[in-house]
Amino acid sequence: MVTDKEKDSGKAHEKQGALQSASEPNEINAATPYDFNGRNLTPYGGLLPVITMLEKLGFESLVKETLTSKRIPRAMDLYGFVLSIVLGLYIGFSRLNQLRFIARDPILTGILKVGKLPVQSTFWRFVNGLHLNVARQLLTVMRKMRERVWAAANVRLETVVIDTDTTVHTLYGKQMGGRKGYNPKNKGKMSYQPILSFIAETREYVWGELRNGDRPDGKDIAQHIRNVCAALPTGVKQIFGRADSGFYCREAVEAYEECNVRFVVSARKTTRLTELLQQAEWKPSNKTDADMECEFRYQPQGWSKQYRFVALRYE
Repeated sequence: MVTDKEKDSGKAHEKQGALQSASEPNEINAATPYDFNGRNLTPYGGLLPVITMLEKLGFESLVKETLTSKRIPRAMDLYGFVLSIVLGLYIGFSRLNQLRFIARDPILTGILKVGKLPVQSTFWRFVNGLHLNVARQLLTVMRKMRERVWAAANVRLETVVIDTDTTVHTLYGKQMGGRKGYNPKNKGKMSYQPILSFIAETREYVWGELRNGDRPDGKDIAQHIRNVCAALPTGVKQIFGRADSGFYCREAVEAYEECNVRFVVSARKTTRLTELLQQAEWKPSNKTDADMECEFRYQPQGWSKQYRFVALRYE
């Protein structure tokens, strides 16, 4: 008997279900396909509790009283643009063009009282219309909101640790202020070097400046430290500061002492400091992961007094 395999052979059944369940939920990002007709889409993403919290904290009145801008597109008012960006960040969108994913979301449009969100170019016109002083105004809004949140959540931190550091923002154009400096991931490219400070206990962003690509000088560092201390809630009684060797200068130390901050700053190994390390009395370090430690008093050139230096040695 002759059998025609193409005619008589049945098709193999497809396996039903996935081989294993997904361990993590799907993540929405710029590459996620989207439409507004899918049945699995939900308009509820936790925005109602967020907007309720912002209303109780007086976020709208604070923004309208603090932020100023002469150029506002007609699509929404200033508070509407700020609130839409804040809610977009809460959802997980880090770019303005990603707001198109939720441009017609009924919860979001209901909160903002618009039919749909403006297009990306409208958001960019709003951002470009903000003058330089708005950055400081936004930090003022953050400071007041932090005080209100701490009071509402009964957060009573009397002692905080402030971590201060610089970061590298690589530029891919000819933006004003770009410099070729420290940029380990993109060596030789133009960049900015912002200074940022965070509260170690709560991981809150306290203060920062978007600077050019030059290394910050002592005057810039000292002013940043003063601004950080002024931005903390009034209930904070004791401040500890931590910084790397990029902040090792007389102006930073004086600013710390002026604000009554106890600080630890990594020192740069100068010739004189290396000589003192060789002459110091080293002993086993029982409280750290180092092998040896030493301690001595030293007054760098130009500084007003001696300070305590601690060194660790690893074999």
